[in-house]
Amino acid sequence: MKVHAVLAINSGMSEFKKAGFALFLLGFASFSLIYCVQPLLPEFTSSFHIAPSASALALSMTTGFLAFSIMLSSAFSQVLGRRGLMFCSMFLAGLLNIICAISPNWQMLIFSRSIEGFVLGGVPAVAMAWIAEEINPKDLSRTMGLYIAGTAFGGMMGRVGMGLLTEIFSWRVSMAVLGLICLFCALGFIKLLPDSKNFTQRKAMSLSFHLNAWLEHLKNIQLVRIYSIGFLMTSVFVTLFNYVTFRFSSAPYHLSQTQISLIFLSYSFGIVSSSIAGNLADRIGRKPILYFGFILMLVGVCFTLSKSLFYIVLGIAIVTTGFFISHSIASSNVGELARENKGHAASLYLLFYYLGSSIVGSMSGLIWQKQGWDGIVILNVCLIILALIVIAFTQRERVLD
Repeated sequence: MKVHAVLAINSGMSEFKKAGFALFLLGFASFSLIYCVQPLLPEFTSSFHIAPSASALALSMTTGFLAFSIMLSSAFSQVLGRRGLMFCSMFLAGLLNIICAISPNWQMLIFSRSIEGFVLGGVPAVAMAWIAEEINPKDLSRTMGLYIAGTAFGGMMGRVGMGLLTEIFSWRVSMAVLGLICLFCALGFIKLLPDSKNFTQRKAMSLSFHLNAWLEHLKNIQLVRIYSIGFLMTSVFVTLFNYVTFRFSSAPYHLSQTQISLIFLSYSFGIVSSSIAGNLADRIGRKPILYFGFILMLVGVCFTLSKSLFYIVLGIAIVTTGFFISHSIASSNVGELARENKGHAASLYLLFYYLGSSIVGSMSGLIWQKQGWDGIVILNVCLIILALIVIAFTQRERVLD
């Protein structure tokens, strides 16, 4: 067993900036690839003659396979190493996005998106584990906030870029271009990210070791509550963005593909808020910041009940800000609450996180078709209230301090 000397990277070291930029590229590439199809759902319904709930599978299948792949990747990274696994995942996902662009039918596109999600499982949990292992605890929230900012930027540019390129060319060209960009991001990542110094590499896979590690984390009620918070926050966020595209493309708005994609510029609020939230959490504690994030989401969701385009977009921006605040705080708590096997703890958090995206994001399509936007809002309000209740219970045990 190979053991590295313990030497945490801190903000005063040159490796800190390189690691931060590498993680930003990682977050950008992975999340732009995952969510690039979200503004294209109406395009898929017309191109492949399918229902809105069926078109949502382009995202739900990706996040569903991603959720379970995350579990495997945390185990494989113990053998293959964190850095190499993240690079291979990014590079292969970029290639698969290009394959999606040339898919001749809906079945082929869904299959390619499913495999892309499975491949991308090598990024999120491993990235969180790398940060928890290699970064000095005093800079943990700050670094995690930078990674989350990269995911926000990727989510924004992937969606906005898809809309703009689709308006000019086609959705096929836009997906191919994004795939090429992410290939270059993978090369930049492997060049910049420092080698692991605090990672204990295993020579062989041990199923019992991994099962026991996951089981121990699931026995930790503090972690389970954080996992449930992750499930609820992404359920709200993905459901909102999945079906607002259909709302804006229909009466009375009839927005173009470019106009709809510009709504995703609200992710810029997530880029800023996730970094600020990390810094504030280091000063005043995580509990109040997490509460604040979910309350913002609740206010934003209620704003979208308005018929005014201005207030709907404002509500989306508020929800986005609250989501990224909550995500950066919750994800940084996982690394701190898990004393051992941090990669396994991170993989469970992201399993719950992406299951929310996959299950609720897909099933809410039925609510959209039967109840319209009011049904989507009611669902999201219930999910946010449930999350606030979970936070209230964790507060009594001072989980988030």
